[in-house]
Amino acid sequence: MKEGIFILNLQDPHYQPVLEEIGQYVQNPVFMQFCSEIKKRYHCAEKIEYSSCSLAKGWNVKFKKAGRALCALYPQEQFFHVMVVVGRREKEAVEALLPEFTPELQGIYRQADEWNGQRWLTIPLEDQNRLYEEVFRLIQIRRES
Repeated sequence: MKEGIFILNLQDPHYQPVLEEIGQYVQNPVFMQFCSEIKKRYHCAEKIEYSSCSLAKGWNVKFKKAGRALCALYPQEQFFHVMVVVGRREKEAVEALLPEFTPELQGIYRQADEWNGQRWLTIPLEDQNRLYEEVFRLIQIRRES
């Protein structure tokens, strides 16, 4: 607490925040809009988990449907990253659409190392722009495969 204001520490494994607290931490309305939209489109709920991974240590938000991961959100101040896995089942469909995607998403896809037939795309979002919509296209492909 600082002068009556709660300051969220996403690296504190002892305090599990709720989605709204993470949204306040991000301080970007796109975060809560994204969460609301994914819940509405896929009729799923968020799962807030603590990750000990050295690359993204701290609390994150995951969305799953029918036991399958749709995406994971990694909150930062003013923006967040969306991680979407493109696996063997999605690869052909994603690569067919790749020329239609923004150069930014094309670059993210090409720079992501392929490991065990999967690419783990980590996409920064701070605006509800074309990249935002492309993330939902990737999630839809994942959902349909």
